[in-house]
This record gives sequence, C-alpha cells and structure tokens, in this order.
Amino acid sequence: MQFKGKIALVTGGTAGIGKEVALQFARQGADVAIFGTNEEKAKTAIQEMEALKAAPQQRFAYFLVDVSCSKDVERYVQQVLNDWGRIDILVNNAGITRDNLLMRMTEEEWDLVVDVNLKSLYNTCRVLVRPMMKQRTGKIINITSVVGLTGNAGQVNYSASKAGMIGFTKSLAKELASRNICVNCVAPGYIQTQMTQGLSDQIKESILSKIPLSRMGQAIDVAHAVLFLASEMADYITGQVLTVDGGMVM
Repeated sequence: MQFKGKIALVTGGTAGIGKEVALQFARQGADVAIFGTNEEKAKTAIQEMEALKAAPQQRFAYFLVDVSCSKDVERYVQQVLNDWGRIDILVNNAGITRDNLLMRMTEEEWDLVVDVNLKSLYNTCRVLVRPMMKQRTGKIINITSVVGLTGNAGQVNYSASKAGMIGFTKSLAKELASRNICVNCVAPGYIQTQMTQGLSDQIKESILSKIPLSRMGQAIDVAHAVLFLASEMADYITGQVLTVDGGMVM
C-alpha cells in the first residue's frame, strides 16, 4: 500500500510493460489512469486492476488516446486532472517499432516512431508540468531502451527516439528539481513482450549470448524498477537512467 492515495497515469498501459506497471500500482493502492489505443485491451487491463485493488475506494480509468497528438493528450490529461484533482506519477511507456535499414526506411516509418516514442513525452509533460510544479511534488518516469544507449542496426528510428528520451529526461530533471519533481528513465533490455515474441530462435539465442544473466527479462522486472523510482525510496534520485537488462549494458 505504499502508493495509497497517489494517482498514476501510464501511457501505453493496455499491454506489455505498461500494463504490468499499471497492475503493480493498483496492487500497491494507487488510483490508475491508462492511455492506449485498443479499447478491448484497455477494458481487460481495467478488469485486472479491479481484481488486484488493495482498497475499495481505488479508482481506475482508461482513455483512448493517440499520444503523438498534442490536442488529444492535452484534452485527456486535463480530464484526469479535472476528475481526480491531481496526478502524482506519470509513466511515459507508449512506444512502437517500425524496423528497417536506413536505406530502405520510409519517411513515414521515421516520423511515426519518433512521434509516438519521443514527441509523446513533450505532449504529456508539457501539460502536466504546471500542475506538478504547483503541487511541489511529482515523479515522471520515461521508459526508454538499452538501444538508446548502444544503438542497434535496423533501428535507427527507434534508437534515435529512445536516445532522445534520455536527453529529454535529463534536461527536464534539471528544470524541475527545484520544485521537488524527479524525472528519470528506465531502460529495459530484451523483455518478453509482444514486441519480442516474433523473434526467431536464432535471433533469441544470439541475444541470450550477450546477456550475463542468460535470460530475457519479464515485464514485472521493469515494473519493479518503475515503482522504485516512483516511491519515496527514490526521492533523491533524478536525471538518471536505470537499466533493467540482465547486465547486457555495463
């Protein structure tokens, strides 16, 4: 119940890492709002949160939002603020891939990945910064990736967006530190989600050979890192990148 009375907003909260983060916040007593684009998955996530709720007064809600659209984000973040009064924790998890070698990559593949993965941070944080500054407290956690630190062939768009998230995080952390708002990144390595399910056995074996712990991570591993950064235990941590990758990037 360490998040009892806290309000968390999770983008991309209908599946994978984002859903697991939302579920763990629910388990720990938080009110949780999720942004996503699939209503069926959103309803399922809400049902699972309801089953885990730690107190009868907890509230859960979903909103169908294109996080790359500034007007949509502003509208629905404001709706959460109007309905629930505040947002204490923002988790920017929404992300997509459109992998291709640069010589074959279309402008649409570039723009879509950058808009969803990186511009979404601008969209959510720009709306939420003023309310959090008035509260003089808040936690913002951005889900980047180890490829934002290392790069990855065939993912120049994804890697660039994830590296941009790190620069965004460090800059915003400096802007907001005087108001007691902490801004950090979690950088997952290879996590067993829908994004990695389609990899061939050969590629999976190659990946595992580079991970000292010799296994892929689980969504819960990332969720635990997010909850740590959102908790009082991380009140003196800001502008950092916490890798959750089994030791892949050292």
